[in-house]
Amino acid sequence: MAPYESDDAVGAARDEQARSGRRRAARYAVPVAVVGVAAATIGLVPALADSGDPDLPKITAQQLIDKIAKSDVQQLSGTVKISTDLGLPDLGGLESGIASGMTQGSGSAADPRSRLTELVSGTHTLRVAADGPDRQKLSLLEQGAEYSVIHDGKDVWGYDSKSNQVSHGTAPVGKERRAEPPATPKDFADQALKAVDDTTSVTVDGTAQVAGRDAYKLQIKPRQSGTTVGAINIAVDARTGLPLKFTLTPKSGGAAVVDAGFTQVSFARPAASTFDFTPPKGAKVTEQKDAQGKAAEKPGFGKGMEGMEGAKGLEGTKGLSGGTVLGKGWTSIATFDTGAKGGLPTGAKGGDVGGFLGSLGDSVSGKFGKGTVFSTRLVNALITDDGKVYVGAVTKDALLKAANAAK
Repeated sequence: MAPYESDDAVGAARDEQARSGRRRAARYAVPVAVVGVAAATIGLVPALADSGDPDLPKITAQQLIDKIAKSDVQQLSGTVKISTDLGLPDLGGLESGIASGMTQGSGSAADPRSRLTELVSGTHTLRVAADGPDRQKLSLLEQGAEYSVIHDGKDVWGYDSKSNQVSHGTAPVGKERRAEPPATPKDFADQALKAVDDTTSVTVDGTAQVAGRDAYKLQIKPRQSGTTVGAINIAVDARTGLPLKFTLTPKSGGAAVVDAGFTQVSFARPAASTFDFTPPKGAKVTEQKDAQGKAAEKPGFGKGMEGMEGAKGLEGTKGLSGGTVLGKGWTSIATFDTGAKGGLPTGAKGGDVGGFLGSLGDSVSGKFGKGTVFSTRLVNALITDDGKVYVGAVTKDALLKAANAAK
C-alpha cells in the first residue's frame, strides 16, 4: 500500500473540498467531512488500466473520492438492475411483509413506504430519472405491471398499475425527512463512503466499462477482523464522477449481497413530461399522512439511507429503550432492549410463533444468559431471553463476545 499524503497535501485537499461542497447541492454530493477523513486514512494506490479495460489516466484513491464529492449531476435517466441476496430463508414473501410493516405504511398498494421494501430481496429492474433536487421518478418494473414514485415539486405520487391505486403526499425538507431505502448505485456508495475511517482500506482497482461509460473502480475493504463484509466495489464514471455500479461481497464468499448498477444511462435532461402525473380514471387515491399528521416525504431516490448509522437510525425501534452502539467501524454492534421477557413469542390458539422463529436461528448461551442468533450472509442478530437485541454486520462469535462483555 502506498504511503499516506503529507499533512500539507491533506490540508489543501480539505480546503478545496470545503469550497467545492458549498457550491454543490448536498443531495448530489458525498459529505465533505467523509472526504476529509478518507484523506488521512486511505491507501493512495493509482489505477492502472487492465487489458481490455478503458485506458484512463492514472488516479489515486484520494483523487477519485474527490471526484465523487465534486460530482454535480443534476439531470439523468437510465435503467438500474439491483440484486439483493442476504441468504434469507424462503418464507413465501414473509420477509418483505415484515419489512413493510416496520415502515408503518398506510396499507395502500401504492404507498412507497411499503412498496420499496421489495428491494430488500431478489432481483429488480428500475427506471430512474432526475432533473434537479425537486424532480425525480423511480419505476419498479414488474411482470405485466409497473410501480412508480414521482416527485414533482411539493408533490409525491405513488402509482401501482396492477391495482390501479394511487398514493399522494407532500415532500417535507430538512429535519422532517426520514431515512429512505437506497435504490441507485449513488445511494449505496454514499453510505459506504460514510463508513470510511481508520478501520478501512480504500484503493483504486483498475478500470471498467459500465453502461457504455468508462469508469474507475474504487475498492473499500475493512481492516478489522470480525466483520462479515468482504469488500465493496464502486464503479465511478470517469467524466462525471457519478457512481455507476455498487457491489458488496461478503467475507464468506459467493454471490454479492448487493449488486446495483446502471445498464443504461444518459446525462441529458429528461423531458418535462417524465414527471407529470394525473391519477387515472377510476383509481383509488389515498392521501398519506405520518404519525404526526404531516404529509409523507418523497422516497427512494437520491437520498439513500442517511441517518441510519447506529442505533438511532434503526427503523421500527421507536419506543425501545437502551439503544446504543458497541465497538467502532465495521464491527459496530447496535443494541437495544425490547422490554419483552421470556424469549421468543408464542402465538395464540396453539400457534407456536416462537418455535417457528426459533427453528430459523441457533440457540446460544453465555454470560448474557440464553438466546437465539439469527444469521444472514451479512447481518447477524442475537435476541436474548431477557429481551435484549444485538445486531451488526459481524460474525456470530463477535456478536456473542460483545453480548458477554456488555453484561
